Amino acid sequence: MRGSLVGTTVTLAAGALLTAAMTTASASPPTTAPVPHRTAPVLVDCQFKKNVRPADFILACGDGNSRLSGLKWVKWDSRSAVAEGVNVVNDCKPYCAKGVFRSYHVTVRLDRPAAWQKSPDVKRWTRMSVTYDDARPKGFTQTMVYPLWS
Repeated sequence: MRGSLVGTTVTLAAGALLTAAMTTASASPPTTAPVPHRTAPVLVDCQFKKNVRPADFILACGDGNSRLSGLKWVKWDSRSAVAEGVNVVNDCKPYCAKGVFRSYHVTVRLDRPAAWQKSPDVKRWTRMSVTYDDARPKGFTQTMVYPLWS
């Protein structure tokens, strides 16, 4: 019986030492500090939601008479973003409810990142430039520049 008691005691002691060693190892702090993750700015939409590389984006939040569609992003980094797509604009003739939506091929550029008021740890784009390849809506210049909401 004495041999069984010694064997049990040794087994329990070894188990306790192993548990203590594993607990200490898993509780110890990492030897190197984590590298902070840098993220590119976001595009804030009409509902004040963050977007990254959206396929569609409403330019005229009040009535939806101008929107970007089919956006294909070729660049999106911490300094600027560039996409190609279509600007779909209501011609509002004879008035907007009776108007026809027309499509124009565009290049979209986002720039001037800045802290977002709603969430200061998030950067957002503050300016959008929309450049029309050929045809454009009446009264629009070749490149339209829009300040973006915060």
